[in-house]
Amino acid sequence: MPGNEIIGKDEFNELKKIFTISGGVLFAHAFDKRRKRIFRIRIFEKTLSKFFSSKYVQCVSSGTAAIKIALKSLGIKPGDEVITQGFNFIATIEAILDVGATPIITNIDDTLNMCPVDLKKKITSKTKAVIPVHMLGFAANMDKIISICKKKKIPILEDNCESVGAKLKNKFLGTLGDIGVFSFDFGKNITTGEGGAILTNKKKLFKYCREYHDHGHELNPKLPRGLDTVKIFGFNYRMTEMQGAIGIAQIKKLNLILKENKYRYRALENLVSKKFKIREKIKFNEPSYDTFMFKVENSQNRKKIINYLKKNGVGTKNVPDAIKWHFATYWKHAVRKSQIKSIKRSHKKIKNYIAIPILLKKNVAIYKKIGNFIKNI
Repeated sequence: MPGNEIIGKDEFNELKKIFTISGGVLFAHAFDKRRKRIFRIRIFEKTLSKFFSSKYVQCVSSGTAAIKIALKSLGIKPGDEVITQGFNFIATIEAILDVGATPIITNIDDTLNMCPVDLKKKITSKTKAVIPVHMLGFAANMDKIISICKKKKIPILEDNCESVGAKLKNKFLGTLGDIGVFSFDFGKNITTGEGGAILTNKKKLFKYCREYHDHGHELNPKLPRGLDTVKIFGFNYRMTEMQGAIGIAQIKKLNLILKENKYRYRALENLVSKKFKIREKIKFNEPSYDTFMFKVENSQNRKKIINYLKKNGVGTKNVPDAIKWHFATYWKHAVRKSQIKSIKRSHKKIKNYIAIPILLKKNVAIYKKIGNFIKNI
């Protein structure tokens, strides 16, 4: 269930405070007296840090920006290879390309995330980072991925843009690797409209991310911003105070969102699993339950189910309606032909799946009705 469904007076009230208390300052920094020294993005970061048990959090302008900045912090440069997976969103590939590196694509396993066996095969001397992507609420097999990367001394960047709030062994996804990223765009579990965050327990990585996202500012406490010190060049990937204000309201709702998602997901699971293969969940994974995926190999049955979902105002989520933006075999403009060829079996796997979005505005009874229809197809 995306956070946009429950945007309302709480978010409006937080936005209003910018104008009634903080003089309408929309900037992430400066204007201290006018804003009454209230920095909403910094408040949001501290709240995220506490909620997700991550030592350092840096909010940025988008999840895509978060991936790029995290890659930069790991020292990824032209000529390097970065491994990620076939079922993904193109933003991960774009970020890899934008730092000048080459994307290498793995197949997916029955979790529909990175296949550790294929990961092992695709590591070379040029591999400088691995990006497992926790797609649509479910964890990749991080135990195996971490074990492989640890032996090869390769850093892990967790792309957790699509599974905010999901856990593995009681730890939040996005906090298991060297550095992790979240997205808060309008379709995510919590939203700030656009926006993202970088999470890490490594001070050196955080320091780089903080400086790079803000034109290289070191934020030297001994100097005013206009005379600040600088060691690296950066860019502007700052979040705005309006996004920070909405984030403060949204994070308070995440536990409710996860709880309500699970009720609706279970209603589908209890019925659909009697007839069809559902997406595999690895042991000790507590998903965010925002998407229910199951496999339907008969094309006529697929059509019937998809049409029924549309008629009931639910539709599908990414698979199949936006698969061209979520699977690497369609990205000939960005990925080498050899990489596309190497994941053809994964494309065959994913094209038989249907992904049902879990929505708060559709109650449990509606999902039971959908589940019964699918079970009796």
